[in-house]
Amino acid sequence: MTRILIADDHHLFRDGLARILNDLPQIAVVASVENGDEAIRKAEELKPDVILMDVNMPHTGGVEATRQIHARQPQIKIVMLTISEREEDLFEAIRAGARGYLLKSATSRELAEAIQHVEAGEAMIASGMAMKLMDVFAAQHPPTHADDMATAQLTGREREVLGLVAQGLSNKEIGAQLSLSPHTAKAHLRTILDKLHLRSRAEAAAWAARHDSNR
Repeated sequence: MTRILIADDHHLFRDGLARILNDLPQIAVVASVENGDEAIRKAEELKPDVILMDVNMPHTGGVEATRQIHARQPQIKIVMLTISEREEDLFEAIRAGARGYLLKSATSRELAEAIQHVEAGEAMIASGMAMKLMDVFAAQHPPTHADDMATAQLTGREREVLGLVAQGLSNKEIGAQLSLSPHTAKAHLRTILDKLHLRSRAEAAAWAARHDSNR
């Protein structure tokens, strides 16, 4: 059972989302709160598996709450669920430790899939937002000689995995494409992150897209 905490300052949205999630198999909403301060307290008290966090809330906002929760309890997976399509909010959320960034226009199926993916250690970025993340990452981190040296350390198989990560494929899909188990695909990704000194699947995708565009 995946235990969910909802953090959003709109009461009707919280109630509606809770009803949708509680109707899904193997998902239970353990609490809903209206600001980042309450999210931090409830995360400490209840230790949910996944937090669905709005970006803009009164008092402590969603990004700062994400940063504090991730620092204290990195095992909790946080997915931003927001109306904001601003590149700055997306990039700051990922840097703060969010494992996903979805828009409130997402369907219940997309939300369920996002929860499933982040629970499996993957990242989920809303369609259309991933390219914005790559653009911002590329602008703030122009390629360097050190980057090229790091990329040269990757094996041929790791380069293949990295390319498929950049296309948005999950570990299961990468495994099917390369005739690997999802576990092996995940292990390759972990090695790639270590070699390139990256922190997340999203940063790996941005790295791959940036270096491909500069070849």
